[in-house]
Amino acid sequence: MNSPNTSAPARNVDVARHTDHHKLMHRIRAFETAALKANEEKLVLGAIHPSIGQEAIAAGVCANLRRDDYLLSTHRGHGHTLAKGANANQMMRELLGREGGNSQGKGGSMHIADFSVGMLGANGVVGANINIAAGAAHAIKLKGEDKVSLSIFGDGAINRGPFLEGLNWAKVFELPAVFVCEDNGFASTTRTDAMTAGPGPAARAESLGIPAVTVDGNDVVAVDEAARELVEAARSGGGPRFLVCKTYRLTGHTAADAAPYRPSAEVDEAWKNDPIARCAALLLGAGVSQDELSAHATDATAEMEAVYEDAKAAAWPAIDLAYADVQDIGDPREEANRW
Repeated sequence: MNSPNTSAPARNVDVARHTDHHKLMHRIRAFETAALKANEEKLVLGAIHPSIGQEAIAAGVCANLRRDDYLLSTHRGHGHTLAKGANANQMMRELLGREGGNSQGKGGSMHIADFSVGMLGANGVVGANINIAAGAAHAIKLKGEDKVSLSIFGDGAINRGPFLEGLNWAKVFELPAVFVCEDNGFASTTRTDAMTAGPGPAARAESLGIPAVTVDGNDVVAVDEAARELVEAARSGGGPRFLVCKTYRLTGHTAADAAPYRPSAEVDEAWKNDPIARCAALLLGAGVSQDELSAHATDATAEMEAVYEDAKAAAWPAIDLAYADVQDIGDPREEANRW
């Protein structure tokens, strides 16, 4: 494998901030490696959608959100959730359907939510989180708060109805919303450019009057800088903003997807652009030692291996929790008879 690409031209490096990014990206990758192992060991019911290769977006974007800001994510949301501050033990327990999971094991991988850190939920319906984020942003505006609502979705979502509806609503009411498109070039197993008309996500946002920025999504510094500017603009009353992060997922669409639709040479080339390796190269150039950088990987692996063992040892949820948190209006036939 060739040495990783580094960001050019050279820039002043905030060593402390980007060291935190490097640690977090390793934690995200280690969590997902453990999740893939859980899937192989048949301890996860339902699909696992890894974001390996896209960690710089989660780290760079969420570094600019406060704890009380709102985040909406996709079916590929482990990294976003961790980056927002959610507890890894609770997340892994949720994936395994165990007691102590974020939703007591009811939501699983695609529906992780943690309101305590402003994470309003991942979503298994492509594009659905966009409208929810617009609704949350409208609530912020009505209450006169200085929060923002941020939605992360894939490039496949821009062909779904909620994309137009959510962005249009956010612009009409000038809501404090930030929309982030993880443009990895694929909608599930289909290349996005084969099914998407026009010049892409940014042009669609701009057609609604929403300012849009496109960055290299594997450059955590570029993502961080762009997200900071857009979040501040939305928070200060500037209306919605749009960020496109060009990236590439290094795994298949799901844990079960061997991705035969992608040439192996293409994937090998993409590994040379690994965001974690790029951040490491940047920090090495700024004087951080290789031993320290290697320790970030070692520590993350040890942490998530312990998280996985904790989840495997956790009890199953009590049976009487099955209908907790479930809305029940009674027998629909009885309701009909009242009218």
